[in-house]
Amino acid sequence: MIILVYLSLYTSVLQGETYGFEETHPADNGRGGSDRRRAFAQRTGKGETAMPFYEKGNVRIHYEEAGSGFPLLLIPGGGLNSTIAWNAKGAPFNPVEEFRTEYRCITADLRNAYSGQSSGPLEVDRPWDAYADDQLGVMDHMGIKRFMVLGFCIGGPFIWNLLKQAPDRIVAAVASQPSGWRKELPNLSYESNMKGWGPEITKRRPDISMEMVDRFLTRMYRGAAADFVYTVSRDFVRSCQAPVLVMPDDSPSHPYTIAMESVMLAPKSEVSLFPWKDSKDKIPVAVRQVRSFLRAHRPAMA
Repeated sequence: MIILVYLSLYTSVLQGETYGFEETHPADNGRGGSDRRRAFAQRTGKGETAMPFYEKGNVRIHYEEAGSGFPLLLIPGGGLNSTIAWNAKGAPFNPVEEFRTEYRCITADLRNAYSGQSSGPLEVDRPWDAYADDQLGVMDHMGIKRFMVLGFCIGGPFIWNLLKQAPDRIVAAVASQPSGWRKELPNLSYESNMKGWGPEITKRRPDISMEMVDRFLTRMYRGAAADFVYTVSRDFVRSCQAPVLVMPDDSPSHPYTIAMESVMLAPKSEVSLFPWKDSKDKIPVAVRQVRSFLRAHRPAMA
């Protein structure tokens, strides 16, 4: 269970401690303004602390944090229904529990995940970039400039897009069982979300129609996007200078060939043992590799 560390953060601010990150400012990335420095948690009418949200305009993102140290953004799996709960219930290992003793772990419900608490418009013309805005906005809101990121499944495409959108902010990244385009099943991601996520979100959001869902998913997964890791080109991966650890999977939505292609292209990539999820004995070995990778690239503490 994630324990929110408001008191320790408040004490750190009073003492001038930054733990290797710095406050952002309104000029940073164009994502500034008064929304960035809102209170970390809203209050209920009875004065009890409610779940924390980052809000900007009509976007409202539920996030949680645990631990202390250099910031580590954790992106849950679960596709477009990616939620904080997945970290404990669906992940091969619980990243919060594994890394909270060394890092300030931040994780969030994806915008419009039907099982989560985050909401916002369905930006049909820029779906991947809208999610990147949310992820960077949460970090801005928390005063975090530079951070590491570990993402599962859909977190793979998200990580590559973050590396493209904010290369100066991502210190290192781990893509675990990353999603990607599979030529044998070229419409898998589109079709599975049209059958699963689409009907569920339209039930809960009368302002979202299945026609909008179709346009949104088409932009995400079909046409020009129907290739490689969905969010960036092979040329971008070749030029990416960030250290990236890839933990391949080999399932219909997590193609091994695409994961390994990204490893071969990225100049500062590393790869985990494979397979690593097929037995309980191997998962701790894979986690040790993640821990070693993060420690190797973690900046010195302030």
